[in-house]
Amino acid sequence: MKQVLQSYRTGELEVLDVPDPAPKAGRLLVRNVVSLVSAGTERNMLSMAKKSLAGKALARPDLVRQVIAKARAEGVLEAYSQAMNRLDAPVPLGYSSAGLVEMVGEGVKGFAVGDRVACVGSGYASHAELVSVPPKLCARIPDGVGFEQAAFVALGGIALEAVREAQIDLGANALVIGLGLLGQLTIQLLNAAGCHTIGTDVVQEKIEMALQYGMEAGISSEGGSPSEAIRAFAPRGVDAAILTAATKSNAPLELAAEASCERGRIVAAGLVGLKIPRELFFEKELEFVVSRAWGPGALDPAYVEKDFDFPYARWSAQRNIVEFLWCLKSGSVKVDHLITHAFSIQDADKAYDLVLNAHEPYVGILIRYPTEPQQTRSGSDLRVVRVAQAADRLRSAKIGVGAIGAGLFATSTLFPILGKLDGIRLEGLATTSGMSSHHGARKFGFSYCATDAQRILEDPNTDLVMVLTRHGEHARFVTAALEAGKHVFVEKPLAMNAVQLDQVASAYQAAVGRDGAPVVFVGFNRRHSPMARWLKERLADAGRPLGIHCTVNAGPIPREHWVHDTTEGGGRVVGEICHFVDLVHFLTDSKTVRVFAETMGGRGREVSDDVVISLKLEDGSIASITYLSGGDKAYPRERIEVFGGGSVGVIDNFREATFTRHGRRSRRRDLLRTDRGHHTELAALVAALRGTGEPLPSLNEYIATTQTTFAIETSLKLSLPLAVEGEGSHEPTSTLD
Repeated sequence: MKQVLQSYRTGELEVLDVPDPAPKAGRLLVRNVVSLVSAGTERNMLSMAKKSLAGKALARPDLVRQVIAKARAEGVLEAYSQAMNRLDAPVPLGYSSAGLVEMVGEGVKGFAVGDRVACVGSGYASHAELVSVPPKLCARIPDGVGFEQAAFVALGGIALEAVREAQIDLGANALVIGLGLLGQLTIQLLNAAGCHTIGTDVVQEKIEMALQYGMEAGISSEGGSPSEAIRAFAPRGVDAAILTAATKSNAPLELAAEASCERGRIVAAGLVGLKIPRELFFEKELEFVVSRAWGPGALDPAYVEKDFDFPYARWSAQRNIVEFLWCLKSGSVKVDHLITHAFSIQDADKAYDLVLNAHEPYVGILIRYPTEPQQTRSGSDLRVVRVAQAADRLRSAKIGVGAIGAGLFATSTLFPILGKLDGIRLEGLATTSGMSSHHGARKFGFSYCATDAQRILEDPNTDLVMVLTRHGEHARFVTAALEAGKHVFVEKPLAMNAVQLDQVASAYQAAVGRDGAPVVFVGFNRRHSPMARWLKERLADAGRPLGIHCTVNAGPIPREHWVHDTTEGGGRVVGEICHFVDLVHFLTDSKTVRVFAETMGGRGREVSDDVVISLKLEDGSIASITYLSGGDKAYPRERIEVFGGGSVGVIDNFREATFTRHGRRSRRRDLLRTDRGHHTELAALVAALRGTGEPLPSLNEYIATTQTTFAIETSLKLSLPLAVEGEGSHEPTSTLD
């Protein structure tokens, strides 16, 4: 399919052929008929992307501060690498479209294939032939409303929420500052609510357009402040002012304050300067609010409307977009006159040239799509696009690598390393998003991109499958890859529960019997870090047992984040603390036999962000893991201390390691970056697959670490010490019977 994408780093805009999005549970797959360009918002995005790095930094000092904090904690190179990777990620343009439901995802109710729907949402209702949209951001198009009219739904919903936030009623005086697309819709909605409307703009033609569709007075703001003319219309001042302009200037807000009556209300719906003129606000006791897109639920992916919400959030995002569509049906809002230009998806670059350069007047710009899908490919082939010619890759002597998943960690850390390793060829990259799979494949040199993971699993040229998805899919894809006869690299965790772990173990045993000895490699990278390996070498003759303490300044993750989701993430113990369990096993060459864990705040907390864990190991060693989320991000993230045999070893955030014995201290440092072992682990995996490297950790070692995390989770719930069973059993047992 074709999609409009922009590079945020260079500002370059392209219409690319990318794979069709994959079907997803909880989503609708919609074939767009038409989408609307939001000129103000998208012009700002385009202009920002075209700025130099210095210009971007000046425009977003908040992000610069984050990069500086990252550099202090993780090193300059790490901070630079992650910042550049974020800038390089493509940005999907568009957030208002209309089309036909092509597929209904599992769990979605109230929609059927063939429904005519209007869609909203940045990253969802994009300028693309096919879009994957949550049902709460979709609404059926009423009979009598065409696709082109319905494509105004996002702008209409924003205008409607702004009118609601203005809190005015029949007969009130309302001022709209900025009569572009959003302002024109706002004027009509205020008219429908029985308000007296006045509008200002620098373009006389836009004023005339609004006057033709119900605005009572229009005043040009070209060349000076129109506040006196507004006072002639509303001598006491306006009851509400809605800012729908798109400008960095503070002038719209200042004008709104001057024109408002005492205790009036000002609503910012457009992208305008927001430096509050305190004196005017104080004298008139003005209220100010920034309206939130379409209303409650617009920005919360976990928000689900319930009957008991209705009295408290009567006009949710979805209810607002539904109501706007009914305004179109009733004729209280008209949009046909706002359509000044239309372009096919192939010519979308011309639409943005018009937005940026304004070589002729415009208001509403539509992008149209083929009414029938292009059938040059069929079936799952629609979800695959070739990026490079595989024949150029000297296939026979190299390990074919295919990847499933391309999130931030994969694109900022793992893929750049893969590109530097000898002895591999990058075959396919699959993600559920055609945009991210195409970008990742093109940037890192994969031969093809896909939104169907099965293509990677079935590819005869792929020897190693890298599973880089969210945690909940790890076990499923590891099992499928083993059944397909592939070696596997899987990011931690190996599994999220005992059932999944059994499935992986069974698939591995079957593969050993069928194919020999497949490799399953889990991304417990810290055991491969130069600092950890250096320290372990010095501990070799220190004797056993050891005492180990790991302190992790983890930082908070919002409760609604997918990491905490029971099906997608599994929580921070299974998904993150597993790293430190594995590191303890590596340093001691032993396995955990007993655990005890407590969380800050008491027994049975749902989210384990602050925990202290005690581990007893087979060789008598003891270890503790203090994992806390309430610290300062500027403080180093990780510190490992090891005591035993008259020696002390310390790893300080994997940038420095020290070893002290008999009063003598040795040290290893890396001043530029934090090296947690990602390059070393991938190099070790490739070397082992090519038969030239050291032996890799066994699957039993990974199982032991995973079983330990399950026992920690149970200990947290029960506040009891628990034994960790050995191989073949994944159920922890209380030691207090």
